[in-house]
Amino acid sequence: MRFSIQLYSLREISEKPQDFLALFPKLKEMGFDGVEFAGYHGLGAEELRRALDEAGLVTTGTHLGLDDLKPERLAETIAFCKTLGMTRIGVGSAPHGSPAETAATCAALAAAFEAAKPQGITIYYHNHEGEFRPFEDGACAMDQLLAACAIQLDTYWSFCAGVDNEAFLHQHKDRVCSLHIKDGMGREGRALGEGNCDLAAVVRAAKAIGLEWLVLEDESLGQGLASVAKGIAWLKRNAV
Repeated sequence: MRFSIQLYSLREISEKPQDFLALFPKLKEMGFDGVEFAGYHGLGAEELRRALDEAGLVTTGTHLGLDDLKPERLAETIAFCKTLGMTRIGVGSAPHGSPAETAATCAALAAAFEAAKPQGITIYYHNHEGEFRPFEDGACAMDQLLAACAIQLDTYWSFCAGVDNEAFLHQHKDRVCSLHIKDGMGREGRALGEGNCDLAAVVRAAKAIGLEWLVLEDESLGQGLASVAKGIAWLKRNAV
């Protein structure tokens, strides 16, 4: 398997554009082959692509807001992401606190999913814990999201919600296009292997369903590259 990193993991040390770009060769040296964006620090697509190419990295996705996928902005969003070499464009979160909110979100996602498909782009949604919380009728937002677009399973937040990650990945293998491998304890981020998430099951299922990439997300605070270094070391030991 190949390893990518959600760049939100390093938000504390990459607030300035020059610091952000300086991360790319460091991440390649650590053993990552890809990055997933969560903002561009005001940098243009061409400049970002040059920096990625120079570092030997590819882009495995991005987290945007739902407004970026609405009809009036979708073409611009796709053009920017294609310049970066993306084939997948994700939403990091969107309203899902009620059945009505979820229906509106899913309608927008489904429309974007169908519009982007002819251009070779997959639209995906990244979950947190709340998408698995049942409404009064027993259904949950994830049920509708699975029908609307592809899913990037954040395996720590699903674990916190009581989901059997291995079973979920097998059951929805045709809808899961990507996943985040992440660890924590008591809903606080930890380096991989230092929390209580079912990491071995996640890796086992990811291999079984043929996912090419594991995307590391590290939500531990105040650690900078040190916690990410622990994460890539864990992946090299346990997920190759």
